[in-house]
Amino acid sequence: MSDQPVRTRNHFDDVVRFNPRQIKKAVGEVEGFNAKFAVIITSGVGTMSCAYLFGLLALVSLPAILIAANVLTKSDVPTFFTKPGLILIVSWVAQTFLQLVLLSIILVGQRVQSAASDARSLKEFEDTQIILDRLDTKTQGGLSDVLDAIKALGQKGLA
Repeated sequence: MSDQPVRTRNHFDDVVRFNPRQIKKAVGEVEGFNAKFAVIITSGVGTMSCAYLFGLLALVSLPAILIAANVLTKSDVPTFFTKPGLILIVSWVAQTFLQLVLLSIILVGQRVQSAASDARSLKEFEDTQIILDRLDTKTQGGLSDVLDAIKALGQKGLA
């Protein structure tokens, strides 16, 4: 076994960056509005850009929490971050929309992508079976025809 670390650089960009070309390709592999929508959301949310955006959203409400915990005073934080309307909107987005709505969409998107991946794997397996069947010397129409032709040529050369 090698002591070399596993390198993810070759696939890292495909996974963590928002790539419209890859999203378009993934959407093209599925049928129906709901499946396409779920794949778009899953592909977009599964990026580091989205993770940074969600992290910033979470940090918006942090000053109000620190004030409520008596770690900071209201004068330590710009008033914009302590307005009740902002805190309520951030709470609703984080707790209601992201957790309830987005979670189910992501699960559907993962199921759709898994089904598309399974279909690709099955097609690749079937193609591989055909190729191996053609390479089998005992299969009619495969290498057996080539071997018979070579044997016939060899026999003609001997005669």
